[in-house]
Amino acid sequence: MSSGSLPAQTRIGHVHLRVADLDRAISFYRDVMGFDLVARLGEDAAFLSAGGYHHHIGLNTWMSKGGSPPAPGTTGLYHFAINYPTRRDLAVAFRRLLDNEWSIDGASDHGTHEAIYLHDPDGNGIELAWDRDQSEWPRRGEGLTFTRRPLDFDGLLAGLEESVPR
Repeated sequence: MSSGSLPAQTRIGHVHLRVADLDRAISFYRDVMGFDLVARLGEDAAFLSAGGYHHHIGLNTWMSKGGSPPAPGTTGLYHFAINYPTRRDLAVAFRRLLDNEWSIDGASDHGTHEAIYLHDPDGNGIELAWDRDQSEWPRRGEGLTFTRRPLDFDGLLAGLEESVPR
């Protein structure tokens, strides 16, 4: 590790999003995405998590209540990623989107990981992802190579069937 590099264990912990309608955003992240509502601060903010963490997602209307998503051609958040521990967990998340009739923007098998892309009700981009083991990542020499193959949706969802006890 060079003196300027971060440790490999470094992670990005949580994201705070400005939203126009707090109840609508809570409903999406709780009911569609499956996060647990941990705390709500009146009509202004809420915190949601997975697995008991203090919060993965913070939502607030402090400067955005009733606002519009950023216009095309402006800077801001492109997307944030929710990384699932297993491919089956990604399949469960995708099934939840289908069950809630939530549309996706696209999906790819990048070689290093599989990803599904969508937007929340406020236009914030989200990537749902599952990382392959690093030993499986495609490489060219010392560097990684990323692919943009179509995601195998049938294979992904078949993982749900295979893991159900009979």
